[in-house]
Amino acid sequence: MLIKSMQYLGFEAYEKSINHIDSTVFFMANIEGKTVIIIAEQDSAAAKTGAAGFTIENLGSGISCAELTHENACVLRKLFPWTAPVRGLGKPKSFGLGDRLGIAAPGHIDLFITNDIFPVFAQQSIRELTLTNRTYEDVLDAATFAVFREGYKKGFGADGDHLKTEKDVEYALSLGFTMITLDCSDYIKNENVITDSAPIPSIYKEKYLNKTFSIEDFTLVFSEEELGKCLTVYAEAVNFAASIYNKFFTDGKYNADLEISIDETASVTTPLQHFFVARELLDAGVLFATIAPRFCGEFQKGIDYIGDITQFEKEIKVHAAIARSLNYKLSIHSGSDKFSVFPVIGRETKGQFHVKTAGTNWLEAMRVVAVRDPVLYREVHSFALTVFGEAKKYYQVTADLSNIPDISEIEDVDLPGLFNNNETRQLIHITYGLILNHKNENGSFAFKDRLYNLWKQSETEYRRALVKHIGRHLELLSKN
Repeated sequence: MLIKSMQYLGFEAYEKSINHIDSTVFFMANIEGKTVIIIAEQDSAAAKTGAAGFTIENLGSGISCAELTHENACVLRKLFPWTAPVRGLGKPKSFGLGDRLGIAAPGHIDLFITNDIFPVFAQQSIRELTLTNRTYEDVLDAATFAVFREGYKKGFGADGDHLKTEKDVEYALSLGFTMITLDCSDYIKNENVITDSAPIPSIYKEKYLNKTFSIEDFTLVFSEEELGKCLTVYAEAVNFAASIYNKFFTDGKYNADLEISIDETASVTTPLQHFFVARELLDAGVLFATIAPRFCGEFQKGIDYIGDITQFEKEIKVHAAIARSLNYKLSIHSGSDKFSVFPVIGRETKGQFHVKTAGTNWLEAMRVVAVRDPVLYREVHSFALTVFGEAKKYYQVTADLSNIPDISEIEDVDLPGLFNNNETRQLIHITYGLILNHKNENGSFAFKDRLYNLWKQSETEYRRALVKHIGRHLELLSKN
């Protein structure tokens, strides 16, 4: 439910943001359409103590105003620890919510306040940061300010998503991110182009060959060919993950979970390969919370699962059993809108999973645009068609643009229905960066400012859309 503003100390305040520390009251308010933090001293003897640390403007009468800057977000996280992210992958169910725009968290909060799934409100990849011209400071601060404004105290996570370098891992951890998704894809050989495997060292033969690994109801047996393939494809990835773990996680300096991503590859991760990677990491002393395999079928952006659901169910049974037996969770990437397999995922993991979504929140924001401002949506849609080819450099999708209806022949009232079309969804999904960054000849943004102004005016609609759409994800994941 939308938090209604109210008059408090003469300000249009967000009532759920009102908090006290001794005689000082802190809350968020709107001043001439701008959201700020108000710090009010109710005891003249304690004047200015509550505002200590904030960069403020003194409004008089013991009242100060702090803008929503990174520096003030850092102070807020210290004063109210529940506005800072915490580790959550150890919980049975967790769910990543990539908010590319920095405006979706209030809607997410409306949904997650009522269930037991741990939310990761701050989740972005370096690729997404680059395409939206944002920083990890922006991502974390947007979540902090939303949590404070909505009075959400159940805890949330922050994920440095799909990071590939020491520099990027350190960047996210230094800001207080509580989860690192380590993308090992640069160190994974493409199984489809391997011609010969190197000789298998005796240490691996002793560990795996002629051994039977019983995993719940399943039995894993490595042939020499399969073991050689595991080593050729994944050995460098294991070494990379171990080096990152040893550099950033062993000394306890950073309080964060580690996810191992091996899903960004052309070939499917077999159960044998999954077991090999997990076992090698554990033997190397790497403590991780989740592994994201490359499942059979296709998990393309913004649309449902493509593939044989029966085969997916058969394979995820084994993947889930491996994860349980070695004491971590499966992670499902590109999890947006995979409605046909959500019940399978929930059931076969026995309710222990991490699912990542991102672009579907952006799509719901654009659906709101189609409803509220058809003229603007038509402009954005037409532009997206011209840059789709460029956007495909960053994302693997199979959308056939010829299957998108001619927008000039669609009535305004029918524009939102385009978001039920897979090709339209992928068109808008992957062109977000180009849309937001496109500029007019005079250097002004062609769409960005108008879009954000519309979303600001349409917060109620966007929140409701997210509750409905993401809520469907959670409902199906919890369906037995």
